[in-house]
Amino acid sequence: METDFKAVPGQIAGLWIIQMRQVSDGRGTVREFYRESAFQAAGLPSFGAVVQINVTETNYGAVRGLHAEAMNKLVAVATGDAFGAYLDLRPDSATYGRVETVQLVPGTQVLVPSGVANGFQATAPGVTQYLYAFNTEWQPGMPGKAANPLDPGINIEWPVPIDRENRAQISEKDAAIGDTMF
Repeated sequence: METDFKAVPGQIAGLWIIQMRQVSDGRGTVREFYRESAFQAAGLPSFGAVVQINVTETNYGAVRGLHAEAMNKLVAVATGDAFGAYLDLRPDSATYGRVETVQLVPGTQVLVPSGVANGFQATAPGVTQYLYAFNTEWQPGMPGKAANPLDPGINIEWPVPIDRENRAQISEKDAAIGDTMF
């Protein structure tokens, strides 16, 4: 069975929701995480050189983000599933302050432009593996912004209830970010 590459613009300027090209047979599935020619044919911007790839393992109900470093990100899940949340923190953007959510399952990915915050909650039982490809290497203290994922002003309806004090659900750093960052 084969699924074709498909890209749909999101509600945030520059954000794309992508269905990866995938081929499945009796052995399993191969997914194309990135193919430059497919991006160009669909009218997406070139991601350019991938200079860093991270994989997180996140337990059910835990949240990571909302972080908007000065880099483009291509994100997806390898195993499990996640509720992805994206917040436009670019003051000069026509979609500044807008939130978009995407249910991420293997085969779905999101192209997140620089200045748009990326966050997610693992929603599958057990562990979800979340992949990040960056076009710039992450550095401590690099330019960027962050928002508290539990900020009532942002109003993200996380599918699994979150206890702000539970460090297995949210990091101390993310929980300490002041509310209403934009």
